[in-house]
Amino acid sequence: MRVKRTGPRHVTGVQQTATPENDIIRSVARDTVETHFIQAVANLEAGPARDPGRAVHDGTALTGEICRRLFLRQIDSRLLDIAARWLREQDEGYYTIGSAGHEGNAAVAEALRPTDPALLHYRSGAFYLARSEQAGRLPEQGIRDVLMGLTAAAGEPIAGGRHKVFGHPDLAVIPQTSTIASHLPRSVGVAFAIERARVLGVRSPWPQDAIAVCSFGDASTNHASALSGFNTAAYATYQGQPLPILFVCEDNGIGISVRTPAGWVETAARRPGIEYFAADGCDLAAAYDAAVRAVEHVRTNRSPAFLHLSTVRLMGHAGSDVESAYRTQREMRADLDRDPLVRTAAMLVAAGLETPEGLLRTYESAREHVLRIALETTRSPRLGTAKEIMEPIAPRRPELIAKISPTAATPAAREKAFAGALPENDKPMTLAQALNRTLADALTVYPEMTVFGEDVAKKGGVYGVTRGLQKRFGAGRVFDTLLDEQAILGLALGSGLAEQLPVPEIQYLAYLHNALDQIRGEAATLSFFSQNRYTNPMVVRVAGYSYQKGFGGHFHNDNAVAALRDIPGLVIASPARPDDASAMLRTCLAAARTAGSVCVFLEPIALYHTRDLFDEGDGGWLAPYAPPARWPETHIPIGQARSYGEGRDLTIVTFGNGLRMSLRAAVRLTQEGYGCRVLDLRWLAPLPKEDLLRAAELTGNVLIADETRHSGGVSEGIVAALIDAGYSGSIARVTSADSFIPLGGAAAHVLLSEEEIEQAARKLLG
Repeated sequence: MRVKRTGPRHVTGVQQTATPENDIIRSVARDTVETHFIQAVANLEAGPARDPGRAVHDGTALTGEICRRLFLRQIDSRLLDIAARWLREQDEGYYTIGSAGHEGNAAVAEALRPTDPALLHYRSGAFYLARSEQAGRLPEQGIRDVLMGLTAAAGEPIAGGRHKVFGHPDLAVIPQTSTIASHLPRSVGVAFAIERARVLGVRSPWPQDAIAVCSFGDASTNHASALSGFNTAAYATYQGQPLPILFVCEDNGIGISVRTPAGWVETAARRPGIEYFAADGCDLAAAYDAAVRAVEHVRTNRSPAFLHLSTVRLMGHAGSDVESAYRTQREMRADLDRDPLVRTAAMLVAAGLETPEGLLRTYESAREHVLRIALETTRSPRLGTAKEIMEPIAPRRPELIAKISPTAATPAAREKAFAGALPENDKPMTLAQALNRTLADALTVYPEMTVFGEDVAKKGGVYGVTRGLQKRFGAGRVFDTLLDEQAILGLALGSGLAEQLPVPEIQYLAYLHNALDQIRGEAATLSFFSQNRYTNPMVVRVAGYSYQKGFGGHFHNDNAVAALRDIPGLVIASPARPDDASAMLRTCLAAARTAGSVCVFLEPIALYHTRDLFDEGDGGWLAPYAPPARWPETHIPIGQARSYGEGRDLTIVTFGNGLRMSLRAAVRLTQEGYGCRVLDLRWLAPLPKEDLLRAAELTGNVLIADETRHSGGVSEGIVAALIDAGYSGSIARVTSADSFIPLGGAAAHVLLSEEEIEQAARKLLG
């Protein structure tokens, strides 16, 4: 290990023997913040002694005993920041955004219960340490958690060396990598799920009277995801919906180098239905009193509160930040004068509970202890292989999914749900009808399942897919949301964490892009950054693709899926046929339920009500609804394609709307003597590579009919998969143009057509 040595250093009140480890610890330089703390504490004057079981000073509920305990965690948090920068200097640590100046958040942890789910800001270090001790762990355990995260140690208890996050399954601290408040919609979802579990009568990982807490910085209050969280909470409360969430803004007045205007956070926080509390976050007693009031409000009234803590930022934004480039010396000195550690020390000394000398001895002892643990963690194993790193991304259990997927409710329950008109006894169905009946069957067998989104309740969705479900299963399980895709996905993220089974609907594929980070940055990363200790199972239904008639334009006809296909671990189902849609939806629900999978279920709008395949009235696109007895044999595993025809001349690889067009083109080619087969991928992620290669090698000629765009479309992945697998035959592709989709008949000029498929096939066949 490389160590920068600065010569011998006297350590106040601590005698150290000359060992290599002690020499290293002694060599860690003290910066301005640490020096100021030592000098300020040394100059404190003791006051008359108070009973530690009573208030630390008049006018507060904070006792001397609690103050002393929280001060120790504040010290540890500060020292972790010092250790982080020292580790970075030695190239042994990889994260230096610290909590210095924010240590008052330890009071928030004290006001809560260790069973209240917490989604923490990256400067909430003292909160994490206080929560860890509150849950009965030794202080050293919380310190070690953080240090192992800083050094990317594989034994770190939550992310396992994949990132430095605050999180622990035994502490109800849910890991967040967010730096822009993207966890706020999820936090609102957690609060919603706490109450929803009681309504549904299903189990929850948290007590019925738990509340959710999320912390964030002042700059983050301006982000769209934060505004979505605040608005959703206010909207729910306005309608009388219980929503027990505590928003905690740790306001240090600056976002990296950009100042937050004075008074802006309070202005942004004051919303109908959200109670506002404020305190000086550098004053531990004031922060504690305000936190206790805010927590009591949320827990008692089951309604949101906003706790605004004014803090300071010491030691810059991060270790690489040169604060003097954008802040004056006067500003930085003013922050030093508000150092929360100094102010807590002064409170303890003024109460006669500690002496300056005793506090400095405590500090130096803690310094040695934290740095010694930091030194130990540098010797911890780190992730060494791609397999190790990727293990938590998508841990599926195909055998268990195959077992759970065919599960149906009892005959009596199904009879009641369908009012005696069982779908398997009905005539063949369209895609929309099959999805509707499958959702009803799933709601019957899974009491923890909910269906929600814009217009899904009384209206039954724009295309009628959810028609009648609310009437059968009640507003507690099928309900409309506000018009905000971030809010919809946030509710799903929170519900999944609460061990429920959310099935949110995004009304159109184009609208999903408004909130894609909720899937990319929040949903898909959670299992990765928690080693599967936390998951957010969900099946996101999305009406997508193009070709719908009479209702066009870009936002109702979108063929862009590239942004989904590059998200690690995400399952993308793309059924085209009614029978496939039923089986695939059951598979996705089982994958979510058993493995915490995040699934996007892309439903082709233009095929929702399609009935015919070749000629008007032929009913070739309809399919009967399989009875539960046949569900095991009709199960479709994730990543399994479906083949049509047995031709040996050409394989047309396609999906979605392309399936119907390709089947029609293949019939005409077959009539001319060409042997064609059509492979419906059905799954866009993971691609069915084995089925794809097998179908390709059977003919040696592959035509990809891809309704997505030429650049960034699905066909690029198909070509790459074939080449990577060693396929050496002919490949051609025909796609939609690299264009947004215009209104009306003009769309035909940029979308893949049946004629183009046929022409490309003829060209490939020579």
